[in-house]
This record gives sequence, structure tokens and C-alpha cells, in this order.
Amino acid sequence: MSKRLNLREFQQNLIDRLQAKDISEERVTTLGVQIGGQNWLVDLADIGEVLPLPKLISVPFTKPWFRGVANVRGNLYCVADMASFQSNGAATGDNNNRVLLVAERLAFNAALLVDRVLGLRDARKWQKDEVDGQIEYHDEQGASWRKLDIPGLLEQAEFLQIGI
Repeated sequence: MSKRLNLREFQQNLIDRLQAKDISEERVTTLGVQIGGQNWLVDLADIGEVLPLPKLISVPFTKPWFRGVANVRGNLYCVADMASFQSNGAATGDNNNRVLLVAERLAFNAALLVDRVLGLRDARKWQKDEVDGQIEYHDEQGASWRKLDIPGLLEQAEFLQIGI
């Protein structure tokens, strides 16, 4: 009987195999996402998994950007709408929306709702500027990208206080 792997084990196995490759080979470590119509880069080490928007259970007396709680394989995750948190609209809840589960190493059962995932991006050769204390990148087509600092987000008092 063949051994069955779940998605998380498959992803971890894939990551392990990629890391076992030649160390001199540089690899892409950022994921491009869209939040409120803006392009963002997320460090792959800061996310554990990317999922379609699961069924959410609403929580009363919370801030508008707190979309609810999701059950992902028996674990509860608090789902934050990143566009709404940044006061830049709100995620539509359509089939393009995705949730980024925060990496287990950060010890938060949080999920970030984004408009859509744009795929892996290699920003190492992009033009890099600083705008209002935030690093901004410009790709080959001139599109602007910002870096989403998930560990920094998890330290913000505003993000941690979901109640109204």
C-alpha cells in the first residue's frame, strides 16, 4: 500500500529538496501578491501555506478588517483582510482571493487574506527605492512592488487588537 501525503507534507518535502540542491544556486524566495490593487512581495519563509479562501465564521464586535475564523485541518486561524487593514478597500471574497497562513515558526495562528497570488518573483535585480521609510521595488515593466513584513505586522498593536 502506497504512503499518502497531505499537501503540507508535499510542500515541506519540496522545500527540503530545493534546499538540498547546490547551495551556490540562488533561488527566488519571494511570492508576489496583490492587496487592494497594489503589488506586494512576501518572504516565503514567513508563510506556511497558500490556500483558497476557506469558509469563515464571523466573530462579533471585531474590527472590519477581521474577517473571521477559519478551520484549516482542525486548526483555527484568525483571518485578516489585508486590504481593509491597510485602509485600501476590501477583498471581494471571490475565487481569486487567497489566504496566506503565517509560518509556524512565527507562532501565530493567523491568515492574511489577499486579493490574489501573482506567483514567485525575483526582485534581486529590480530597482530599489525608499519611499516614506518603506522599501519599494520597480520591476522590468516599471510596476511598483512593496515588501510585506509579516513578522513586523505580527508585532503591531493595531494588528493584535481585533476588538472594537
